[in-house]
Amino acid sequence: MAQVISLEDARTRTAPGQCTAMTTQGRRCRRKAVQGTGFCSVHLPAQPEHIGPFPAEAVEDFLDFVRRRMTGAYEVDEFGFDRELTERLAPLFRPIGEHYWRIDWRGLENIPSEGAALLVSNHAGTIPVDALVVKFGILNEHPAKRHLRLLAADLAFRLPFSGPIARKMGNTLATPDDAYRLLNKGELVGVFPEGFKGVGKGWKERYRLQRFGRGGFIELALKAKVPMIPVAIVGSEEIYPMIGNARLIARLGGFPYFPITPFFPWLGPLGAIPLPSKWIVEFGEPIPTDHFDEDAWQDAMLVFNETDRIRDQIQQMLYRNLMSRRSAFF
Repeated sequence: MAQVISLEDARTRTAPGQCTAMTTQGRRCRRKAVQGTGFCSVHLPAQPEHIGPFPAEAVEDFLDFVRRRMTGAYEVDEFGFDRELTERLAPLFRPIGEHYWRIDWRGLENIPSEGAALLVSNHAGTIPVDALVVKFGILNEHPAKRHLRLLAADLAFRLPFSGPIARKMGNTLATPDDAYRLLNKGELVGVFPEGFKGVGKGWKERYRLQRFGRGGFIELALKAKVPMIPVAIVGSEEIYPMIGNARLIARLGGFPYFPITPFFPWLGPLGAIPLPSKWIVEFGEPIPTDHFDEDAWQDAMLVFNETDRIRDQIQQMLYRNLMSRRSAFF
């Protein structure tokens, strides 16, 4: 039986190898299509320009970034925080977190999209990589893309290379005045109460929280009336298993400890490569402080009790996530 083809179908039907574009009169173009494109040379969509394998627009943007870096035409805040540089570095950490450490982020919804909060976390791993993981993790994974302003010890700013970078990434010296100013500006502030006692503890003490200092972070949260968010990091303890501490070398270098691992310093620079452990980072529910009295931060017993309470909560979060992890590396 013969097939009836309407005039409209005949007008819009495309022959093999013919351009698929429509003319201004609403008719199908009759020119021959460029191979593999479906369009003739007249209707071929403009292709983005490339410089080598890279899009020209991306290259121009990078060169403009370098030019502004070299001429000093960029902004930093009163603490030295360089927002643009930090946001440029953030994508570099994403594949490491996704594919190397396979980080499982839990409870991101407990981090407010705006307003101040104090994140209180465990600290471990011989080298404080966990601080960078949490900082860039929130920037990359949280819907609001917030910046976490970390409180760090003075050693982090005295080192020749990491010092200036730490300042530019928004970290500041762990002093009550600076932390209070950041919270009053509505920033997310991160604190690691264990300090060097946590990050430099031996392998036998892994995932056992050290003393949380004298509760200065509790005083800070009570005074600023901001919620505290407990953070439990699983996975950092295995990246550099610390089996020894060369105290003499540490004293000579002015460091709190000098780690010895199964691979460092025996393998030289190769021994400094972190192991691909499986990470779980959990953010607990916010602990409000706005219901306390104005001078509650001066109550030593309250500060002591709240310090123990949040320490116990983080310890339980660590145990729970350790149980849910199949193994340290899978």
